Amino acid sequence: MLTRLDTKLANIRAGRYTPADFMIADAKDGDVGAGVTASGFDWSAKPKRRRTRQEFVAHIEEIVRHDVVDLMLVSQSNLELLDERRAFVGSAVKPAIRGNLETMCWAGVRHGRYAEAPSRPFRDTHLQRAIANYPTTGTDLCLYSVCFTNDPDRDVRTLEEFAAFRAEAAACGMKYFYEIFNPNVDIGMTRAEIGEFVNDHILKSLASVPRAERPLFLKTVYNGPAALEELASFDRELIVGILGGGAGTTRDTFELIAQTERYGGRLALFGRKINLAEAPLRLIELMRAVVEGAMATDEAVRAYHGALQTLGIAPARSLADDLQITEEVLKPAAAKAA
Repeated sequence: MLTRLDTKLANIRAGRYTPADFMIADAKDGDVGAGVTASGFDWSAKPKRRRTRQEFVAHIEEIVRHDVVDLMLVSQSNLELLDERRAFVGSAVKPAIRGNLETMCWAGVRHGRYAEAPSRPFRDTHLQRAIANYPTTGTDLCLYSVCFTNDPDRDVRTLEEFAAFRAEAAACGMKYFYEIFNPNVDIGMTRAEIGEFVNDHILKSLASVPRAERPLFLKTVYNGPAALEELASFDRELIVGILGGGAGTTRDTFELIAQTERYGGRLALFGRKINLAEAPLRLIELMRAVVEGAMATDEAVRAYHGALQTLGIAPARSLADDLQITEEVLKPAAAKAA
């Protein structure tokens, strides 16, 4: 069965893109880099409480059934539980697993200090086991992430590990998409310079990769309109997606997806922005409305608060606070558009 992801990627590659082809992915893979905190909250509980793992898996299944996202990214162990629940049987939502996780993403471990050190590559996913019974269970798609820190020894190791991953993935038929983080430590660059640094590393790290081993699409940090436009326009074979970063305000969420589409991105893969929302299903619906131009970002925030009121859920922030753009990288383009 072709998923929506397959259809949309084909449309984009064929030059038939419309905003309806913009892909929304839900990153529910936080347990790979954290523990108890990865599952988010049950906002309907009085008072709210953290979800158990089983409740988290049931929540993922609910989002899959809702049939608005195009891709669901989870850990390998949680995909097994979802397969037992037959969550993806007959679904147009594509399942994917995280193929590795840089140590910078271990920041979810309470009292840990991993994010303070330059990131290192780490991988323990069993690719062959994930794909063994696909398409009945498992998946043939995973995420591979890297972080370059302007340190020759560390960056060489990152590239060597990436090459080893590609060889293993090719041997078992696993496809992947490629995530490139900003440096997780201060390397003495402005945000604009980091955008150029990351763009060049994306392109140089793929320059020796044959088409058969290249990623289906990219996932990277939004470093502003100039960096995104530069990357998206450089090579029409590269489909660029943007990661969500921190939770931020609801306006941040809608503004990020709007700017991503406006400046050439074709996919948004949000983790905490969805997982920590009071009403994730309503948020995803409104993300789709924003990216397709049916609603302005401030209108979507008001609509979201209206949905919370209908659902009887107390918002984490007042409407006035939630209408604020708090992520600095979003403010210049938002002001220009206004």
